[in-house]
Amino acid sequence: MTSKKNNVREIALDLLTTIEKNQSYSNLLLNTTIEKSELSQKDVGLLTELTYGTLQRKMALDFYLNPFIKDNKKLADWIHHLLRLTLYQMVYLDRIPDRAAIYEAVDIAKKRGHKGIASLVNGVLRSIQRKGLPSLNEISDPNKRLAMETSHPEWLVTRWVNQFGFDKTKEMCEINLTAPMQTARVNLTKISRDECVALLEEDGFQIEKSPIIPEAIRCLKGNLASTISFKYGMFTIQDESSMLATYALGAEKNEFVLDACAAPGGKSTHIAEKMNNTGEVISVDLHQHKVRLINDNARRLGLENIKTSVSDSRHLQDKFKDVLFDRILLDAPCSGLGVMRRKPDMKYTKTEKDLERLSTIQQDLLKSVSPLLKKGGILVYSTCTVDKEENENTVMKFLENNPDFEPDLTFKNRMPEAVQPFITGYDLQVFPQDFGSDGFYIAVLKKV
Repeated sequence: MTSKKNNVREIALDLLTTIEKNQSYSNLLLNTTIEKSELSQKDVGLLTELTYGTLQRKMALDFYLNPFIKDNKKLADWIHHLLRLTLYQMVYLDRIPDRAAIYEAVDIAKKRGHKGIASLVNGVLRSIQRKGLPSLNEISDPNKRLAMETSHPEWLVTRWVNQFGFDKTKEMCEINLTAPMQTARVNLTKISRDECVALLEEDGFQIEKSPIIPEAIRCLKGNLASTISFKYGMFTIQDESSMLATYALGAEKNEFVLDACAAPGGKSTHIAEKMNNTGEVISVDLHQHKVRLINDNARRLGLENIKTSVSDSRHLQDKFKDVLFDRILLDAPCSGLGVMRRKPDMKYTKTEKDLERLSTIQQDLLKSVSPLLKKGGILVYSTCTVDKEENENTVMKFLENNPDFEPDLTFKNRMPEAVQPFITGYDLQVFPQDFGSDGFYIAVLKKV
């Protein structure tokens, strides 16, 4: 039982402690940690699984631990994290024997604390092993039980059940506990999808073509961002759901298009590719460092029809006094409830107040970009969340207050075939369980 395995668990422990203490985004922190550490591919896999898995199931793990530590509520944070991390391995990872997981936890406790802490950790884990886990069936309220089972805050489960029904909510909570797939969008201005697949397969990647999006691929193993093909702009890492926004927008060659909240540039570059490097995409974001990302992406992909601007999209009318756009994409700031698989820590920090606050910002943004659209032009509103207040209600309010806009009922015809059955009117709510992509919302409006 030497340092290597233990090292992975200690790194995971540090990550969990930092994420909770600083409310840092787990995905960003994990990536920088992996870059700094000299772990093998296999250990990187284990580290990712331990960190994400423990975060994903935090509420359930605490429910299981609670009866065994109730007299020791004053434990230091890192001890809690160590117990969760170890219990996660015992309950959810078949390939790690309990005794090995416990042995290493005790070893870490000795190193970090003292003998007393080590024997406490040992005692808690051994009695769980002996007595078994408390049953979730003790919780009679179905919403409460679902919240605990899938580690989603109860307010959110209740809210989703009210909006979408129990079964849909249960499916969504369960898929949120699984690892997301890495998907990419092939840059058709440089290479065909078949050629790109062949190239990556030669490099030893397992790739399948997306059944949803004609230019997308799914990576079953490995990290596409570390390839030469990525460096040379053959593709962009992007979720399939967010590729749908560009389809809904339907930009054509030589058009003048605004992407109002554009960083890091996934949708801007997709629009630019769809226009085959003609016309002009104005990509706006509030922060200089984020706009730099859009520029980097455009350069890497060889797209020359993107112009960036650091601005607050709520004040764009001063900037574009005499010009109108053919199409506008507003991918609004949102609660991100559709991307919990990628940022599992998020579900514990969001509150209902956040959703109300965001809804107001979304209204303001719609109000300020809509005058910049030509008559007959298309406005697409999108978010990566699953919530009616931020999605349907935001758009309905906008339509009520802006009689010069109407729903675009033709947008279904622009969408990839696989998605058309999900569309009835002028909008689309993608659930993470629909085709394994992020939760995402799109509404399409036309200026009369």
